[in-house]
Amino acid sequence: MSAHAATNQEDILATAADWLAEGETVAIATVVETWGSSPRPAGSQLAVTASGRMAGSVSGGCIEGAVADVARQTMDSGAPQLLDFGISDERAWEVGLACGGKLKVFVEKLA
Repeated sequence: MSAHAATNQEDILATAADWLAEGETVAIATVVETWGSSPRPAGSQLAVTASGRMAGSVSGGCIEGAVADVARQTMDSGAPQLLDFGISDERAWEVGLACGGKLKVFVEKLA
């Protein structure tokens, strides 16, 4: 975690902007929809750089690794992705989302 560990959305976006200004490649993941017992509310964000820096959270940690992996793919391809995690999804168990909720996370590269 960066020394700039952000705790709210504005701080995360400011941190991402700082990283961009430093020449980093950055992606932002945003929770766009939740249902049931979701670890973070809609609007929660995670900034990820190609060098591995992270700020914010989309899940309280349970799917952060999977989202960070997709963020790296998005930085490489430039193509945004919509991720869907839910209790009925076998991958949700693999990444630790056994809380019974569902969430959708939109991942996009910042330019």
